[in-house]
Amino acid sequence: MLKIIRLACACLFMLWLPALQAADSGWLQNPANDHAKVRLRADTSQPGETRLLLSVELQKGWKTYWRSPGEGGIAPAIVWQGNPPPATWHWPTPQRFEVAGISTQGYHDRVTLPIVMSGQVSGPLAGTLTLSTCSNVCILTDYPFSLDLTTPNDPQFNHDFAQAMGQVPIAAGVAESVEAGYRNGELQISAQRAAGWQQPALFFDTLADADLGKPQVETDGAQLLARVPVSDGWGDAAPDLRGKTLTLVIDDGGMAQQITLPIGDPLAAPAGAAFPLWQAVLMALAGGLILNLMPCVLPVLGIKLGSILQVERRDRRSVRLQFLASSLGIVASFMALALLMTLLRLGNHALGWGIQFQNPWFIGFMVLVTLLFSANLFGLFHLRLSSDLNTSLATHNGHGLSGHFWQGAFATLLATPCSAPFLGTAVAFALAASLPVLWGMFIALGIGMSLPWLLIAAWPSLALRLPRPGRWMNTVKLAMGLLMLASSLWLLSLLSNHIGVQATLWLGALALLALLLAVWRQQGARLATKLAAGTLVLAGVALLAGSLTAGLWRQPLQDRVQWQPLSEQAITEALAQHKRVFVDVTADWCVTCKANKFNVLLRDDVQRALSADDVVALRGDWSRPSADISAFLQKRGSVAVPFNQIYGPGSPDGEVLSPLLIRDAVLQTLSHAKGTEQ
Repeated sequence: MLKIIRLACACLFMLWLPALQAADSGWLQNPANDHAKVRLRADTSQPGETRLLLSVELQKGWKTYWRSPGEGGIAPAIVWQGNPPPATWHWPTPQRFEVAGISTQGYHDRVTLPIVMSGQVSGPLAGTLTLSTCSNVCILTDYPFSLDLTTPNDPQFNHDFAQAMGQVPIAAGVAESVEAGYRNGELQISAQRAAGWQQPALFFDTLADADLGKPQVETDGAQLLARVPVSDGWGDAAPDLRGKTLTLVIDDGGMAQQITLPIGDPLAAPAGAAFPLWQAVLMALAGGLILNLMPCVLPVLGIKLGSILQVERRDRRSVRLQFLASSLGIVASFMALALLMTLLRLGNHALGWGIQFQNPWFIGFMVLVTLLFSANLFGLFHLRLSSDLNTSLATHNGHGLSGHFWQGAFATLLATPCSAPFLGTAVAFALAASLPVLWGMFIALGIGMSLPWLLIAAWPSLALRLPRPGRWMNTVKLAMGLLMLASSLWLLSLLSNHIGVQATLWLGALALLALLLAVWRQQGARLATKLAAGTLVLAGVALLAGSLTAGLWRQPLQDRVQWQPLSEQAITEALAQHKRVFVDVTADWCVTCKANKFNVLLRDDVQRALSADDVVALRGDWSRPSADISAFLQKRGSVAVPFNQIYGPGSPDGEVLSPLLIRDAVLQTLSHAKGTEQ
C-alpha cells in the first residue's frame, strides 16, 4: 500500500513539473506597459510543421491591431532569433475603432493568434514580440521570449489551436459573389448573400499609397453596397486603385469570409439601393423642371421671349419649330455634360454638378459668350447665316432654328451654377450608376428642363398671345441686354479666385469700356453718353439708397459666425464634446448658395443660433477643385452645392437639409439636434 501511495505522489510531482509541460512562455509583462500581457505556446506534434499560439490580454479601454491596422497603428510582429522556418500568421476577424475621425482595425479585451511554421524546430525558439497598444495614448512594447521545444506536447494545445483557428475568416460561405470598383476618392464593394444581411462589417488589407476609411454600408435584402473613402494619407488626391488587387474580410453575424479580388471600374448602383431607378428618373425630371425657376436661367428666358416678340410673322408652325429647336439644344447640352462626366470618370477625376465653373478657362469662355449676347441685344451686331443656310432653315433677319438651338444650349450652361430640389439627388444617383444609366439620367434632366419649352411647342397659341412687336421692344431689348450684362459681370467676378481681385477689376473695366466704345461707334455718341450717364446715376442711386437704409440691412448682413474649416475630424471631435455641428459647403459660382446665404444664413435669428456656445460651424469652399471636399460630398451621396448638414446629440448621423434653405427648417433642425440632454 505504501508503495502505491509513493508511486502516485511521484506521478503527480512529475505532472506538476514545468519542465514536463508543453513549450510555454507563461504570461509576460513589461514594466513600461502594465495595460497588456502576452503568452506564447508552441507545439511540434504535427509532422512537418511547428504551431504557435500568441495570446494577448488587454485592460479595459485598450486595443491592439490587426494585420492591417487601418489609418493608424502598428500590427504585432516577431523578430526571430536564428533562422527558423517561415511563419504564417492567421488573423481572427477584427473590429473597427473610431478615434478622432481616424478609422483603425484591431482587437480589444483578449485575442489569440495562431501561427504556423512550415517545418519542425528543434531546441529553443526565441525572439522578441513587438506589440502596439492604444487607448488615449499609444505604447509600443517589446516582449522577449524563449520556448523550449524539447518538452512534451500538451493535449490542451490542440483544442486551443482549433478554437483560435475557428475565429479566422474562412474562404467561402458568407457571400456568393463580390465585386469591387473605384471612382475618384471612393472604393465601392458590392456583395450578394442569398440569406440576406444582418449586421455586416468590412475590413480591408492595406493598399500601397492609399488609406481606406470607414465604409458606409447599405443593404437591401441579398444586396450589400459599401462605399469606402480613399485618400493618400498626405492630403493629396487619392491614387487610382483600378487594376490593383484588394483583400478584404466580410463579417456578418459571427461568420467571416476572406476574399481577394481585382478592383475594376465604378460599379453600377444596385436596383434596390437608396431608391429604384424609376424614382431617380422622376427626380431628374422634377429637378430639371425646377431649374427653369432658378435665377441663372432668367436671362435666357428673357432672350427667348424677346426673339418671339421680334418676329413680324408669327404662326403656329414657326413657334413650334423654334421651341422644339430650343428643347433639342437643352437635351443636347445635357448629353454633352454626360459626355464630360464620362470622360472625367474614365480619367479618375472629381465628378459633380457645376464643377466646370471651377475651371478659369470655362469661366472666361462664358464671360465672352454673355458679353456677345449683351452686345447683340444692344444692337451692336447681328448674327447672320449664309444664304444657303438661311434658305434651308427659313431664317428671318438672321434668326433661324440654329439660333434657337443655341439659346437652349446656353440656358443649360447658365443653369449649372444653380442647384434645385431633387437635382443633387438625381445627379448623385447618375454619377454612381453605370455609364448607360448615367446617360439616361442626364437625358431625363434635359427633358425635365425642356418641359416648359415643349409645352409651348405643343400649344403654340400660348406664345401667339404675346403682344405684337413695336417701338416698345427697344426698351425690352435694352433691359434684356442689361440683364445679360449683369450675368457677364457676375461670371467675371468668379475669376478673382484664379487671377486675383485687381486683375479681375481691370478686366471688368476694360470690358465695360470696350462695350461703351462699341455703342458710341455703332449707335452714336448720344446713346453712349446716355448709357454711361445712366450707369453712373444707377450706381449713385444704389449707393445713396444703401447708405440711407444701412440701419435696416447692415446688421442682418453681417456674418458674425466663427466659421471653421470643414473636416471629418472636426465633426467627430465636436460630437465627442456633445456639441452640435452645422456644415455648409458652398462655392462662389453657386447662385443657390448666394441665395441661401443672404436669405437665411445671414438673418439675425440664424446668426444667433449658429453662434451658440454648443454649435460648431464648419464651412467648405468648393469654388476651386478640392479632393477633400469632393470626397466629403461623395461620402454623403451628394455631388452638388449647396450642401448643408446638421449633427448633434439628437442627430448623430447628421440630417441633410434641402438645397434651398428655409429659415424655420434650419432653426428647427438645429433645435432637434440638441437631443434630450441639455
